[in-house]
Amino acid sequence: MRRIGGRFFSVILVRYPRSSPRSFFPYKDGGFSWDDSERLPQSCSRTNIRWVFSSTGLPPPEWIEPFNDVSDLVKTTRDLQISPWVSQVINLLDGSTTMESNLDGFCRKFLVKLSPNFVSFVLKSEELRDKSDIAWRFFYWAGRQKKYAHKLECYVSLIDVLSSANHLDRIRSVCGEIRNLEITMTVSAANSLIKSFGVLGMVEELLWVWRRMKENGIEPTLYTYNFLVNGLVSSMFMESAERVFEVMDSGRIRPDVVTYNTMIKGYCRAGQTKNAMEKLRAMETSGLEPDKITFMTMIQACYADNDFDSCVALYQEMDEKGLEIPPHAYSLVIGGLCKEGKLNEGFAVFENMIRKGAKPNVAIYTALIDAYAKCGSIEDALRLFRRMMDECLQPDVVTYGVVVNGLCKSGRVDEALEYFESCQCNGLAVNSMFYSSLIDGLGKVGRVDEAERLFEQMAEKRCTRDSYCYNALIDAFAKSGRVDEALALFKRMEQEGCDQTVYTYTILMGGMFREHRNEEALKLWDMMIDKGITPTAACFRVLSTGLCLSGKVARACKILDELAPMGIIPEAAFEDMINTLCKAGRIKEACKLADGVTERGREIPGKIRTLMINALRKSGKSDLAMKLMHSRIGIGYERMGSVKRRVKYRTLVESDF
Repeated sequence: MRRIGGRFFSVILVRYPRSSPRSFFPYKDGGFSWDDSERLPQSCSRTNIRWVFSSTGLPPPEWIEPFNDVSDLVKTTRDLQISPWVSQVINLLDGSTTMESNLDGFCRKFLVKLSPNFVSFVLKSEELRDKSDIAWRFFYWAGRQKKYAHKLECYVSLIDVLSSANHLDRIRSVCGEIRNLEITMTVSAANSLIKSFGVLGMVEELLWVWRRMKENGIEPTLYTYNFLVNGLVSSMFMESAERVFEVMDSGRIRPDVVTYNTMIKGYCRAGQTKNAMEKLRAMETSGLEPDKITFMTMIQACYADNDFDSCVALYQEMDEKGLEIPPHAYSLVIGGLCKEGKLNEGFAVFENMIRKGAKPNVAIYTALIDAYAKCGSIEDALRLFRRMMDECLQPDVVTYGVVVNGLCKSGRVDEALEYFESCQCNGLAVNSMFYSSLIDGLGKVGRVDEAERLFEQMAEKRCTRDSYCYNALIDAFAKSGRVDEALALFKRMEQEGCDQTVYTYTILMGGMFREHRNEEALKLWDMMIDKGITPTAACFRVLSTGLCLSGKVARACKILDELAPMGIIPEAAFEDMINTLCKAGRIKEACKLADGVTERGREIPGKIRTLMINALRKSGKSDLAMKLMHSRIGIGYERMGSVKRRVKYRTLVESDF
């Protein structure tokens, strides 16, 4: 304590850098500070001690900054030393209910206040990156400090944290506060806000920042334009993004690779792959080289459109340009070639990948294994599976699934069961598609009871039984003549809330017709139509075949007529019916059907004639096929008095039946 002018003052000694200016200035609360080494004792002059006098007994709180004042040592911003205050404050941001009171106590204890720069720095710290709630609370606590006002950077830092957590309501609230403040926009703040608003699809806020930039006379940079285009594209405002792109293309700041990639991404997301391809070619025309992101975006879009030829062409272009081809690109190209049945080309890409030093992943092996299995080359599929294992790549449940499915399709059910057990032993969760392949495979080789046990095992292991599993077991029951069990499972399917698909009705009707339960099959057809399930060509083929073989051709034709107003016109319906009748030896009924089709003008006469000739030939009636070929039946005319009539098909068999 010191006595000055009859009053006592406390004296606080604080070490300051030598470069600090020496000054004498009063505090508003009546105290004053004195920094003048010439008037201090000689023993203190070297330490540059600062004397602080306060009439209250304590100095006023001091604003602290995020960096130490080492101005005589700093050469660049990288040389700045982070203040120890930063870590102490961050340690207090624990999200507890007492967090704000702890911050208050800390500031009172050390006589400090947090400056806006300090608040902004803490909000941008890695410790708060994923803690949006704590950042929100800290921001509003800091705003309650005396004589404090948030700077624009504080708001920007908070919005950046909130955007990572997708807190749209809070961001709109903060943005509303910024609008009400007379704050001058800066380039760095504008770029950050445009980036955050763009990612979140907040177009209104995005355009507000853009207008504020114009009002404050801020010239947008390339980064600003790119953030703006990305924001518009992310919100699917493609027309607005195109206008911004045109402004860039005709202005001083030209689009770069990032701008083009963003536009290409937007076109692909909007399903405008053609426009995306045009933008890619325009990019090359402008002198910019597309990078691997450009090609990957296009390859993914072409793959989604089932345009596998374009996928291969883009892949080859990447290869020619010497660009790094990521594993996902190889996976899409190989997968596309395999889907088209081009196994040799797909395997060639696979080998090229290995030659270039890239390691194929499980997805690539799985695509090739699946393709070989589906084309019947199960041995090649198994060789690839073993090769994958030799390369220390662990197959996932999808890989096991395609192997099991291929073995089941080939009738090698016992081997499929071994892979099934191996998959379970490796701790992989077997899905419903896995079970449906096994159930279907067991059913096709007549092991229906085993298939049923697997079906019940699914419930025990809490594996969801979908329509594929139900359909596989219903098909097994129906084809083995156990139609009543198939019907019971059909009803159980409905009770358990599993969707009955058109395939469910198709296989069940097929089983009914095989057991000559025709009326029940027709009831199932009516039930399907009443439920709004659209019949497929295969479904009508089952129905028409059953009706034709039971002598109800007219009924099949009537149902076919009823489908037309519903927009369902099976193209090969008459061909299937004629083939079925001829194969069953019911040539007379086939001829009657052909006459009815021709007379009603449902098909051109030449097509029906060709159908009849082929059907007769396939059914072993070559003599009748030759007779029809050399006659005018179906396409020629005969006169009966003044009436001209087409020669009917039934004349073909009148002499034989």
